[in-house]
Amino acid sequence: MYKTFSIELAGRTLSVDIGRVAAQANGAAFMHYGDTTVLSTATASEKPREGIDFFPLSVEYEEKMYAVGKIPGGFNKREGKASENAVLTSRVIDRPMRPLFPKDYRNDVTLDNLVMSVDPACRPELVAMIGSAIATCISDIPFDGPCAMTQVGMVDGEFIINPSQEEWKNGDLNLTVASTSEKVIMIEAGANEIPESKMIEAIYLAHDVNQKLIAFINDIVAEVGKPKHSYTSFAVPEELFAAIREIVPPEQMEEAVFTDEKQVREENIRQITEKLEEAFADREDWLPLLGEAIYQYQKKTVRKMILKDHKRPDGRAINQIRPLAAEVDIIPRVHGSAMFTRGQTQICTVTTLAPLSEMQRIDGLDENEVCKRYMHHYNFPSYSVGETKPSRGPGRREIGHGALAEKALVPVLPSEEEFPYAIRTVSETFESNGSTSQASICASTMSLMAAGVPIKKQVAGISCGLVTGETDDDYIVLTDIQGLEDFFGDMDFKVAGTHDGITAIQMDIKIHGLTRPIVEEAIARTKEAREYILNEVMTPCIAHPRPQVGPYAPKIISLQIDPEKIGDVVGQRGKTINEIIARTGVKIDITDDGMVSICGTDKEMMDKAVDMIKIITTDFEEGQIFQGTVVSIKDFGAFIEFAPGKEGLVHISKIAKQRINRVEDVLSIGDKVTVVCLGKDKMGRTSFSMKDVAQV
Repeated sequence: MYKTFSIELAGRTLSVDIGRVAAQANGAAFMHYGDTTVLSTATASEKPREGIDFFPLSVEYEEKMYAVGKIPGGFNKREGKASENAVLTSRVIDRPMRPLFPKDYRNDVTLDNLVMSVDPACRPELVAMIGSAIATCISDIPFDGPCAMTQVGMVDGEFIINPSQEEWKNGDLNLTVASTSEKVIMIEAGANEIPESKMIEAIYLAHDVNQKLIAFINDIVAEVGKPKHSYTSFAVPEELFAAIREIVPPEQMEEAVFTDEKQVREENIRQITEKLEEAFADREDWLPLLGEAIYQYQKKTVRKMILKDHKRPDGRAINQIRPLAAEVDIIPRVHGSAMFTRGQTQICTVTTLAPLSEMQRIDGLDENEVCKRYMHHYNFPSYSVGETKPSRGPGRREIGHGALAEKALVPVLPSEEEFPYAIRTVSETFESNGSTSQASICASTMSLMAAGVPIKKQVAGISCGLVTGETDDDYIVLTDIQGLEDFFGDMDFKVAGTHDGITAIQMDIKIHGLTRPIVEEAIARTKEAREYILNEVMTPCIAHPRPQVGPYAPKIISLQIDPEKIGDVVGQRGKTINEIIARTGVKIDITDDGMVSICGTDKEMMDKAVDMIKIITTDFEEGQIFQGTVVSIKDFGAFIEFAPGKEGLVHISKIAKQRINRVEDVLSIGDKVTVVCLGKDKMGRTSFSMKDVAQV
């Protein structure tokens, strides 16, 4: 027998079946919200994984195309690697749940979410988020939950709880908030310049809804939850810490870690590690734990100095940003480039422009095919942190950082009508020591402006960190955290936006939530820093988008034609349009409503293509003059081609002022001629004259 639990959520019924399916998983929740159906499972290995110093959690979000009645594209007709949306959803589930597992837990855990049916009114991502929390809470896997997640949209200034796919796509806010029973533990947002006060209001509206969900989950756990299993702890014994402190006193560790040079700090720690390995060479039980113990010792040292003495590793003030620099046009021949440097974090972004036909088409869980006009890609090579490893393509972190920057910049992009281009920005990480994703937003803004993309406003991003003490009111918020403060701190709170409001937020924490004062201070601190970056660094470098695209960028001419004439331009089996392309070297795109985009780098050839299309789509009127080519000679006259697939007849009597006996006496195939339209002849053909041109 299985049990079903239900709750009314945002005007719809959310129900979960427990014990109905997937009985061999540690926990399984068969979720239903409207007609959206997701199977969420939580499974743990029986034994810990050996040789690791981290918690091995995997979160999967599987999009099955049958959920929307589609067969996957491609040759093998089955789902392939996870889509970008699936990766981003997995990250949003992972980030709030990971801190709630025991820090010394080393058993493999997999949270799997199988999307089986999609109701456009009930977003499957949200159902999977809630399902993962329920499956984990009712399982025997150690977990300090429950947690819950709510999404907030905004249409016409009004907040919408758990919006539909359409409201989410077209609204001014995409906000996801995860909470425990007391605090906010994760924020992810994209926004159309939402003021800080409005964003805080939305965050805590979601937090309030989460409390209703948490009560619902608690009721489920009370009825069907399993006792949590015991596990082998990998916590570092206090005896080892004491021995380390004898050999490396706190003041020595403080001296080792407090430097603004990452390489110097790493060399200091390497020397300390070698010293301790030599000292504990005969303690085989301690050596496997030594790396984690040194990490914890560094962490305690850094946190103590920041929290108690307000001293940061590089000597900065709590609200001070590292040295900043900005440049544009550092890469020749590309369409746009810019570099943004913040301390030891350095990003170069390159912009590429292309016709709208180059937009990315996404085969996803949407009723209609989705196209992305703007694509932001982020790369993080190993050399940026002084390491060596082969490149295996972008991982989940790279995909997530690229999507965050993309989300931050979309609100300021011009419309397709204003700027009929597909746009790609690629952020290359040259050097990394904290908040490269936010540096990529700054670099991308300047790169777009340098490329001549008429963005509405500049966007900047910055990250704040946090160190907490024993009580909720014992904390310090740090502006512009570097890598060390990220590793050893409790929060990475990234906020991007313009002078007028927020365009993106991503908040990760390592503790069990943030109080409202911390959230409000972090948002206020990032606004202050963002204003400084915009005013003092980015604007002096490039204040406005360039008035036109660069010399190596494609130029685009748009013209509207009668949709009834599209077939004339395309021609039978594409013969006409392909001939235009062959003659001019341009690229031509035509939409169903008759909008024609002509893309090329040679202005003369683009104008020639425009003239051809205008001739093809224009009904000839008496008195019009055209340039054409003789393509056929008959006894009664010559046929002149004015554009691919468009011909007219010059009767033998209209070729020359004097009488001629043979057309060939005056014209040859391939001759370029000027003619005037005389209207239609008796057979309905367009008739032209060469001899009457001078009279017009």
